[in-house]
Amino acid sequence: MATMVSPSLLAADFLHLEEEMDMINHSEADWLHLDVMDGVFVPNISFGFPVLEAVAKKCKKPLDVHYMIVQPEKFIQRTAKLGAMMMNVHYEACTHLHRTIQEIHLAGMKAGVTLNPATPVNVLEDIICDVDMVLLMSVNPGFGGQTFIENTIKKVRQLRQLISERGSKALIEIDGGVNHETAPRLVEAGADVLVAGSYVFHSTHPEQVIHDLHSL
Repeated sequence: MATMVSPSLLAADFLHLEEEMDMINHSEADWLHLDVMDGVFVPNISFGFPVLEAVAKKCKKPLDVHYMIVQPEKFIQRTAKLGAMMMNVHYEACTHLHRTIQEIHLAGMKAGVTLNPATPVNVLEDIICDVDMVLLMSVNPGFGGQTFIENTIKKVRQLRQLISERGSKALIEIDGGVNHETAPRLVEAGADVLVAGSYVFHSTHPEQVIHDLHSL
């Protein structure tokens, strides 16, 4: 199976979003990754529903919405109304994670759970069969363009083993520091989906970069 690629809107040129969406639509990108930050759960604010709604109208790729916010459960219905394919919430932000996953599914979306770099994979043992995807943060969430955390490779292998042992169908997505050097190692360790922001949008030929990641 080809590696799936989910370019991160966070690194796009917001003065030319329509052109950026045209590029994504014409590229081999599988999804579009949308990082929503609240300045509380992470030390930064990104964008909210006005941007999400505008992008949803223009983007022909499935929307991979990643909430780096407190109480993400409050936005399940509104995210579903956007037509989002995946709603991804942080393990660290959800007191009642199982309920949140159920509600995301009931709203007609796939459910993802994200782990921060310091959160071990084994916290997902009791829910791994209920989720459609696990996103491992390979940088500390909140800002784009950070340096890749090496321990992520080990975590991917641990997560792949847990998924296999439990018979889960969850995909493994990686977000942060994905580039020509880290991407092949992540795929070799067992990653299914690569999120790339700066590496795609700040390159001279973004469609070629997406193609190259897809070919891993």
